Amino acid sequence: MKNSEELKGYIRDVPDFPKKGIIFKDITPLLKDKSAFKTAVDILSDRYKDKKIDLIASVEARGFILGSAIADRLGVGIIPIRKKGKLPYKTVSATYDLEYGTDTLEMHEDAISNGDKVLVIDDLLATGGTASAACGLIKKMGGEVIESVFLIELGFLKGRARLEGYPVFSLIKF
Repeated sequence: MKNSEELKGYIRDVPDFPKKGIIFKDITPLLKDKSAFKTAVDILSDRYKDKKIDLIASVEARGFILGSAIADRLGVGIIPIRKKGKLPYKTVSATYDLEYGTDTLEMHEDAISNGDKVLVIDDLLATGGTASAACGLIKKMGGEVIESVFLIELGFLKGRARLEGYPVFSLIKF
């Protein structure tokens, strides 16, 4: 396996999840296949190996899987960005709009030092709300977002528009 087009075949569509009318893009078949997972991590790690990245910020929960593997390959630290109330120490937060309502992300207040170069990783770019909030947290703490990277991008939802001003890379596009 050599490229992102081949990886697309490992993404499973699950209709009507989490609610009727949604087609969920399930990455677990890709994660399960050691060759497909290795290829995805190789491609993403290689993209950033010569960049001066200090930290990877991973968004829960599937972003933790990718972020941890890539952080290990790059020899950098990883910081979790979680839903409100999940982190044990003092936090900073960002609230963002959802289709119906709002949600809040948090990270520890000491997770980023001024000037840290941070790579944001999540599994999926859909409407961009979560990624935009994560980038906002990093900027608020004095970090520099090098890029937001996603395993999958649902281009028809135009999530990149909410990330204007931040570089974006997606490995697999639907």
